[in-house]
Amino acid sequence: MKKISSGIDNLDRLIDSFYSGDNVVWQVDSGVPYNIYIQNFIRQSFDESQKIIYVSFNRSPQSILKSVENIFNPDHFTLIDCFTSGKGNNDQTFAKFYDKPCDINIVKIDNPLDIKQFTKTLNSIEDSLPPDARYVFDSLTGMQDLWGDENRTYRFFTYMCPRLYDLNTVAYWILDKEAHSQKFKANLRHITQVVFDIYKRRELLYIKAIKLDGRHNREAFKPHLFEIDGKNITIRSQRKEPSTDIGSKLKEARTRLDISQKELADKINLSPSFISQVENSQISPSLSSFLQICSALGINPGEFLEENKKDGKSWLIKGDKVLSSRALMENGIHVHHIISDEKKSAMLCIFPLNTTLNRRFFQRSQEFIYVLSGEISVTVAGLEERLTSGDSVYLKENYPVQWRNEGGDEVQLLAVC
Repeated sequence: MKKISSGIDNLDRLIDSFYSGDNVVWQVDSGVPYNIYIQNFIRQSFDESQKIIYVSFNRSPQSILKSVENIFNPDHFTLIDCFTSGKGNNDQTFAKFYDKPCDINIVKIDNPLDIKQFTKTLNSIEDSLPPDARYVFDSLTGMQDLWGDENRTYRFFTYMCPRLYDLNTVAYWILDKEAHSQKFKANLRHITQVVFDIYKRRELLYIKAIKLDGRHNREAFKPHLFEIDGKNITIRSQRKEPSTDIGSKLKEARTRLDISQKELADKINLSPSFISQVENSQISPSLSSFLQICSALGINPGEFLEENKKDGKSWLIKGDKVLSSRALMENGIHVHHIISDEKKSAMLCIFPLNTTLNRRFFQRSQEFIYVLSGEISVTVAGLEERLTSGDSVYLKENYPVQWRNEGGDEVQLLAVC
C-alpha cells in the first residue's frame, strides 16, 4: 500500500506513516490542542498538491478558514459546511459569511439533519475528485449532537468508512471521547484502521495509538509525550517500561475456562471481533474494557501490571500512573482505578458539579469511602448526611446508597473495599 505522510516526521516514524485507505479516528480529551495535527495534515496535503475536503459539523466557516490561513491553498481546498444551518441554527453571526463573494469552494448544506441528502451531496463531490483526495471530518461528536443519537452517527460512519477506504484516501475523524459510550467507541475501533488517543495529564500532553492495522511495531501503543512549538510537534517516548502481553494472557484465561469469544463478548456487551482483536494484540483495550474482561474471566488485573516488580518496588503506585487511566462510571463521574483484584480494590472517584450516583461503588458487602475534597450528600437506607473533606463512610451491609454533588466544586472520594 502507498504510504501517506501525516505532515509530522515524529509521528510518521512512530507508526510507519499512514497507508492509503486509512480512516484515522482521533479520540480527544476536552481542551487538548488537537488541531495542530489537522493543520499539519492539511499542510502536507497541499505540499503534495492533493485536495482536502473539510467536512465541518462543529465549527463555522470563519473559524475554519482562520485556523488554516497561514497554509491555505484555495485551489486544493473544499469546505462542506454542515455547521451554519446545523448547530449554528442559521444565526446571522454565521450566515453573514455568505453575504460576500468568496474565492474558495464552499458547499453549504442547507438541511444537515437530512442525512440521506447530506450523504448524497458528499458522494457527488467525492465522485468528481481526482484520486488521493484527503478528508477531515471535524467532529463525530458534532454529528451526534445534531442527529440526536449515536446510532445515526454510527450508521453513517459504517457506510462512509469502507467507501473512503476503497477510494484509497486518508480521512481524519475527530471525536470528544467523553461524549460517547464505550460501546460506540469499541464499534468504531472495529471498523476503522487507525485510532489515536490524545489526552492531558498534569499539564503534559500525550498521544497513544489504540489501533494500527498492518503495523507490527508495538512502541506506538505506549503513551508518548508531545510538545507544540508554533506549527511544530515533537513526540518523544517516556521511560521504557516492561511490556506485558495482555492479549495472549486473556486468550489463555478464556480458553482455560472453555468460553468462546462470543460468550465472553456477550457477558460484557462488546463484539466478538473486538475480543479477537484484543487477543491478537491488534488493538489495546481501554481500562474500562480491560477490567470488564478480567471480571468476566475471574482473573486478577494485577497479573498484567507488573511494571514495578523488577526494580523491587511492587509496593509503589505512582500518582501519574493512576491518573493516566480513566474510566467513565456514569452520569459524568470519573473513576481512576488504583488497585483491583479478587481480595481488595481501591479507586479515586471524581464527581463533577450536579452529578449523582445511585448505587454502591463495589459489588462487595463492605466498602469504605473517604472524602478527599469537596462536599457531597450521601443517603444510606433512607437517611441523608452531608459530608465534607475528612469525613468517611463505612458500609457493612448491602444498603441502598445515593451519592449527590450539588455544591459548587468538584468532589474527590477514595473508595476501598
